[in-house]
Amino acid sequence: MNNKHELIYEGKAKKIFSHDDESKVIIEFKDDATAFNALKKAKFEGKGKLNCLISSKIFEYLINKNIPTHFLELRNENTMIAKKINIIPLEIVLRNIAYGSLCKQTNIKPGIVLEKPLIDIYLKNDELNDPLITKDRIELMNLLSLKDLDYIIDLTLKINFILKRFFKNIKLELVDFKLEFGYDSKNNILLGDEISPDNCRLWDLNQKNDTIVSLDKDRFRNDLGGLIEAYSEINRRINEFI
Repeated sequence: MNNKHELIYEGKAKKIFSHDDESKVIIEFKDDATAFNALKKAKFEGKGKLNCLISSKIFEYLINKNIPTHFLELRNENTMIAKKINIIPLEIVLRNIAYGSLCKQTNIKPGIVLEKPLIDIYLKNDELNDPLITKDRIELMNLLSLKDLDYIIDLTLKINFILKRFFKNIKLELVDFKLEFGYDSKNNILLGDEISPDNCRLWDLNQKNDTIVSLDKDRFRNDLGGLIEAYSEINRRINEFI
């Protein structure tokens, strides 16, 4: 990265740098993998590049479907240019199929297809371990207006409808995913962060006998191996589809 671009923020999977245009940022994807709130860490060569390429293609697809996002263009294989946004400190998780923490916290069995998508909202705060949060608590903490929260929920449902069909076209089941949103300089709400196998749970529909084969970060979480191969396969299918 050019020295004149200042590092604004470094997260678990990305670095964000200033841009010559103050309304933009440069997002560099790292090869780091983390799970369980960074209690488990590793590096996988090529992971950052794959997540960047996958995210950029999905953002472009969503933009063509009139979803407002921060994505502007790919700078190189592991770096993108995006609109500068103030991230809302909430993680919006949408679940189509019961799995992961939902099954650990309830008596719902893994693999159950939910009658309607479930949206869980978490406070984005590592020190508090990203707790599940209610609408009333969001209002109490004055994180954003309930009108804006309702807009984000509606937008998440719309994104789910688009992405479920998108992934079905490349023989993947969209089990669940996490989104983050932010405000641009004009106070518009934009989809931010990334959309990749790091924050989507994707099952391979090419399997027989209902065998679950994860092509996402569960390969790292659950010590299944083959993370780069899984991400590469998703990137290959997207390239063939788009």
